[in-house]
Amino acid sequence: MVHLQKVQLEELSTLHNLMQFYIYEFSKYLPEIKLGNDGSYQPFHLDKYWTDDHFHAYFIRLDEELIGFALVGSAVDSTPNTIQEYFIMAKHKGKGYGKEIAKRLFKIFPGEWEVIQIEQNKPARAFWSSVIKEISGRNYTERYEDGKYIQRFQTRND
Repeated sequence: MVHLQKVQLEELSTLHNLMQFYIYEFSKYLPEIKLGNDGSYQPFHLDKYWTDDHFHAYFIRLDEELIGFALVGSAVDSTPNTIQEYFIMAKHKGKGYGKEIAKRLFKIFPGEWEVIQIEQNKPARAFWSSVIKEISGRNYTERYEDGKYIQRFQTRND
């Protein structure tokens, strides 16, 4: 069974390790991403996920196996909920786990959402388009801006 697990501060190094795979996959879309001299990618700055109540880090697990992560920004005043970063390991893609977890996140954080994909990442665009069409009943807007596709829609917690 696929499920979300809140990342604890003491698990930060595990999240950083998992993010190395994410950055590696992303590097095929953004040539400016380069390995450092130590053979690893520059880590993300993740402090806000433990210092700001509006940012949430989750591991995605299949039973006990770690298969991905989700970083979410929850709505503040006029700012919508956002998927900050989202990743499923390659061997688990196409099995519905990512879609199931995305739908779960949309229920955990009801309200207005904005999801962004870079133009070059066609698999992400296809994934999010499919999920958003389903979750919103095709009631969403999409715009293209500065090399990014941005979908905006509403969810409920029913």
